[in-house]
Order: sequence, then C-alpha cells, then structure tokens
Amino acid sequence: MRRLRLAAVLVVFLPLAVSAAGGKEAAKAPAAPPAPPNITAAMAKGGCKAFAALVAASPDARSTFQSAVDGGVTALCPSDDAVRSFMPRYKNLTADGKASLLLFHAVPVYYSQQSLKSNNGVMSTLATDGSASNFNFTVQNQGERVTIKTDASDRAARVKSTVYDKDPIAIYALDTVLEPVELFEPAESPEPAPAPAPVADAPKAPKKRTHRPVADAPGPAAADEASPADQRKNSKKSASPPTAPYLRWFAALPVAVAVFAALA
Repeated sequence: MRRLRLAAVLVVFLPLAVSAAGGKEAAKAPAAPPAPPNITAAMAKGGCKAFAALVAASPDARSTFQSAVDGGVTALCPSDDAVRSFMPRYKNLTADGKASLLLFHAVPVYYSQQSLKSNNGVMSTLATDGSASNFNFTVQNQGERVTIKTDASDRAARVKSTVYDKDPIAIYALDTVLEPVELFEPAESPEPAPAPAPVADAPKAPKKRTHRPVADAPGPAAADEASPADQRKNSKKSASPPTAPYLRWFAALPVAVAVFAALA
C-alpha cells in the first residue's frame, strides 16, 4: 500500500521538479546580443536623409552596407545639400555605376573618431575589387581637420561631423559627394606657373666722345723729311714752266690776223 502511495506521489511531483529545474537553466543562459542598428536609418537620423534614401533604393548597395556591419564599417555620408546639388550627375550613371558610387562612401573597417584622425593614406572601400585595387580614396589629416581626396576632383571633401560612432559602426557627414575616378574624368593637374620674364638690363650711359687733336700741317721740316722720290717729283713740278697760257695766245693769233685783214 505504501509503495502505491509513493509511486503516486512521484508521478505527480516528478514532472513539476523537472520543469522547475529546466526553468532555472533557461534563466541562466546568456541573453542574445542586440541586433546591429540599421545603417541607413542611422544615416537618416543624423542628417543624411538624401544619401540614405539613395542607398535604400539600390538593392546592391543596401545589402552590401548592411552585411558589412558584422565585420565593422565606416560610412561617409554627404549632407543633404551636397546630394541635391550632385543629383543631375548621379542620374546619368547606370544602375551599377550608382551602386558603385554609393559603396565608394564606406570603408570595411570600423574607425572611431580618434582612429580616423590618426590615419593618413589610401583606403579601400566597399566598392573596391580586391584584384583590381580600384575605387580607393586618400584620407588626409591636419590637426583636427579630416579630408577625403579622390583623383577625380581637385577639391577634397571635409568631414563635417560625427553622425554615429558605436562599434561596429561609425558614420561621418561630408560636405560634398565623393567622386571616384573610375566613374568620372580625372581632375586636370594645375598648369605650371609661367616663368618670370627676364629683367631688362638698365640702359647704359652713352660713351663720352673724345676730341682728338687735329695734326698741324707739315712745316718745312716735313718737306725735308720726305722721301727722295717725293722730293724729285716736287722739284719737277716746280721747275716745269706754265705753258698753258702761251698756247692759248698762239691759238688766238690767226683769228686776230684774219679780223685785222678784213677791216683793212
């Protein structure tokens, strides 16, 4: 009889004991980690509504952004004003080009604000194809100022503010849209400055003319100093009589005789 009562007690209370023990074990199990925040929702909340809407409208960009959250991601979202001014150029891109442009604004590494300020150099993006090493940009830091430079623009984008920063997601707002050189023409390099014109030499002062003294006519001594040949020539000239006047008289004599005979 006692055995029957004991069996009845066990049948009634044993399931209750097992259930209680299972409940204690379930209570001790660690709670599941919270789901990561929606990255596009965080962008929109932080002042990047226009860019977040573009990501949400691109299936490839949306899925790539969200899947990158598990491994850590740093997004650079342009402000609403920057996106609005860029929209005419964005609309001219193909669907793949639009997705690449959006993914170009994220790095597959979590960078806190402090770590971002301590980094300088080339970074790969979510649009980078590992084998081609394309779709890269350059981070430049000058004190508290952080800028992003691409080869397709001569103007660097500036990090304006922190939108969201909690591991594994960091989102920073930019003042302009990043332009990858794979989608846009490279920026023209500035032309070198023209060489300075040569300095003209100062005008030289005119040379003073020096008056050379005129040599005096040779005196008698000069005649003595002449060569013997010159002396002979001079003596012949001085010795020869002036025959020209006599010849003129002889030529005129016949004419005078004829005139005189006619008058007689």
